[in-house]
Formats: sequence, structure tokens, C-alpha cells
Amino acid sequence: MSIYYMTSPFKNEDLAKLRAGDTVFISGDIYVARDAAHKRIYEAIKNGVPLPFGLQGQTIYYMGPTPTRPGNIIGSCGPTTSSRMDKYTPLLLENGLKAVIGKGALSSEVNKAFKDNGAVYLTALGGCGALVAQNVRSRKTVAYGDLGAEAILLLTVTDMQTVVVLDNADGDII
Repeated sequence: MSIYYMTSPFKNEDLAKLRAGDTVFISGDIYVARDAAHKRIYEAIKNGVPLPFGLQGQTIYYMGPTPTRPGNIIGSCGPTTSSRMDKYTPLLLENGLKAVIGKGALSSEVNKAFKDNGAVYLTALGGCGALVAQNVRSRKTVAYGDLGAEAILLLTVTDMQTVVVLDNADGDII
């Protein structure tokens, strides 16, 4: 197993070297989106409506938010269950999404979509959302603010620790 320091958005050649079990410290911009936001993104793609952000090379974090304490950028922000987004994920991958951070197993169809699109599935440290929050440098709502906790956020992170669960060469640690 190897350790990598990488910047999001990702390039195909960077992701091709990753293998299941590798540790990846992510810096750069990542998006937060969950069920309701995924449904809107999916419907926008299907209906030819412009997306609120480009998917090319991007990372989406399936994050379970908690309230932010005064003076902090974000509250505890650990991963949430990824399989809830399974019905939307293949289309997002086909449209350029390159990494997802979440937790838990995915369907075989979604696993195949990651491989077919040269993308990776990562996990953050479940139960350690307060530690993950320490890597967040900024937070901004970028779309679907009416969804409240399910709005799309843009996080700028520094050295956010993740582990490769599913690489694009058939490696899988679940």
C-alpha cells in the first residue's frame, strides 16, 4: 500500500496509479452532495439543463454534516452511506466525475461504472468527522440552498485523509 498527496480536481493519469488500500491525502476543492442534490443533478443531466458546477475531474463527498459551532468553518463532517446515491452515480461518472468519498459497499453496477470511467471510490475515516473538519479551509454553498443540509457545498481542503476502496483496475477492499 502506498501513500499519495493529490490535488482535486483529478487527472486520469493520477488516478490510474491508485490501488485499493492506498492512502490519499487530498488538497484542493471538493463538492459535498447527498441524495436530494444528486437527484437534481441527475435530472439536470437527463434534461440537458446546465449544472451548477462542472463535473470534469471533480470529487463529490457524501458528507453527513453537523451544526457548525461559532468561529468554526464547519461542524463534524464524516462520510455518509454511499449506496443511497447508487442510482445516480453511473450517470455522474459518465459525465466526468472522477472520485467519490463516502462509506460502505456499492452495487456491482456502480463498481463497474467506476472502472469504466477511470474513477475511484474513496472513504474518509468514519466516526472521525471532527478530525476531517480540521482539514477544511473554507466552505461555500454553491447550489440548491433550498435543500438546507442537502445543498451542494464547495469545500477547500488540505491533506484530507482518505483510503482507496475501489480503484479503476478491479481492486476493491470491501
